[in-house]
Amino acid sequence: MKRKIENTLLEWKNNDNALPFMLVGARQTGKTYIVEKFCKENFENMVQLNFLEEEGFKSFFENSLNPENIISKIEMYFDTKIDTTNTVFFFDEIQVCERAIASLKFFAESKNKYRVIVAGSLLGVKINRFKSSFPVGKVQIEKLFPLDFEEFLWANGNEIGANAIRSAFEKNEPFDLANHNKFLQLYKTCLYLGGMPAVLNVFFDNGKNLLSPAINNVKQDIITGYLADMAKYSENINSLKIIKVFESVHLQLAQKQTKFKYRLVEEKGNKKKFETAIEWLLQAGILHICNRIEKPEKPLKSSENEKTFKLYMGDTGLLIYQGGVKVYDIFENPKFDFIGGITENYVAQQLTAMQKKLYYWTSGNDAEVDFILNEESGIMPCEVKANTNVTSKSLSEYVKKYLPDCSIRISAKNFGFVNGIKSVPLYAVFCIL
Repeated sequence: MKRKIENTLLEWKNNDNALPFMLVGARQTGKTYIVEKFCKENFENMVQLNFLEEEGFKSFFENSLNPENIISKIEMYFDTKIDTTNTVFFFDEIQVCERAIASLKFFAESKNKYRVIVAGSLLGVKINRFKSSFPVGKVQIEKLFPLDFEEFLWANGNEIGANAIRSAFEKNEPFDLANHNKFLQLYKTCLYLGGMPAVLNVFFDNGKNLLSPAINNVKQDIITGYLADMAKYSENINSLKIIKVFESVHLQLAQKQTKFKYRLVEEKGNKKKFETAIEWLLQAGILHICNRIEKPEKPLKSSENEKTFKLYMGDTGLLIYQGGVKVYDIFENPKFDFIGGITENYVAQQLTAMQKKLYYWTSGNDAEVDFILNEESGIMPCEVKANTNVTSKSLSEYVKKYLPDCSIRISAKNFGFVNGIKSVPLYAVFCIL
């Protein structure tokens, strides 16, 4: 599958002064696959160490962090002389070996200009709990997320459609009804499946049959892996608290007001009891947070209210599985109330994949704008609607109060621009750069 991170990796390869490349992301987002693919296509040789598959690889880093000493041990293990000028080193599941992470500083400072890529499922958690000296400023850290909708279109063979969506977004020109409906159906397919590569592979391998039991089997496997990680790598945090927060997300988003409520985690739950569990899930990339702001003024962080926030699942496919949602609910059920929370989660997932920090705004209990975007052109309110009914007192109140130059309404409606509101179909969220 073609991924946008490949462009970032290519820029890294073409940089003569590149630092070691660290790829961070949740489990099953495709880190190992994309790095292996990139290395094989762009380097003559690849030396790969997977610290989970072979625990003994950690011994290469025990007595010395000098790159030449480490490489000599690797050469001895593989019984091969390594031409480092044409070789890339890939250290996978590096979170298992803290000294391997520490060694990146010395790889970066070496005169030999080694090419090193590292990846790991829980690197976000590991970085924030690093016991040694983390190589700050000595690594290029990038994040990999589940496939966004544009990447889904590429995988589905719709590259022409993806380009057409970008063009229509720029020009505010609506599609003809047939193509608009086609892309809405593809959006719903992506919404149900999510963006985990393993899930999408099963979908394609089974003739694009959404009813294939194999789809939910893979989703279950991914969630089981998440739960195992929570138990194994929670360290001094009670893993049951992490699991409770994780399992409450679909309940949080099923509410009319999707603001996070501790009582939905546990009857007498509170911030003190669960804040470290929430932080662990955020660092693992499993959940995303959207903080409420008091006023839409730059910098938005200065107006952030840390006590009030929303939590979104990193992948809508997993959220849908967690909530027991069926294909019928997504495509045909007109009375499906949970669709609002799922749609919000989808937009949050797309925006996060574009490295956007998530905020929302409320005015007491009367009005709420789903996302506030901090764009180069200014602060932009973004309202999300699951269907074509776009009546919104909240957005109207925001516009009246703060007079933004432009507002965005994401919905099932076609492209357009009326009265300062840019209409963005749900299938075009990836265009909001």
